[in-house]
Amino acid sequence: QVQLVESGGGLVQAGGSLKLSCAVSGRTFNNKFMGWHRQAPGKEREFVAVIGWNSAITYYGDSVKGRFTISRDKGKNTMSLQMSQLKPEDTAVYFCAGGVQGNGGTWSTAYYWGQGTLVSVSS
Repeated sequence: QVQLVESGGGLVQAGGSLKLSCAVSGRTFNNKFMGWHRQAPGKEREFVAVIGWNSAITYYGDSVKGRFTISRDKGKNTMSLQMSQLKPEDTAVYFCAGGVQGNGGTWSTAYYWGQGTLVSVSS
């Protein structure tokens, strides 16, 4: 059974930092993209970042470029998202995804999803 489990969410003040982690079990995504998406209350799920199998390729959503950094550790089968300069509009449930599909640059679909971790940014 494939599982993706996020951790690290919580409440942080605007301007602060937070690091999310995703632990994968049941398979590896060594030849697939992995990524993060988020969904704010009342909004559609939004692409945040993806990382290629060798970590050389990364793409970010426009709203997080320059503030968030995605990374992965193939040996540990984990992925992380370092978030800095957080803004209230970053408040959302953040989902880890494995086998993310390009979909013409939208990165909107994936084979596997985690249950999500809540990030709340206060002003």
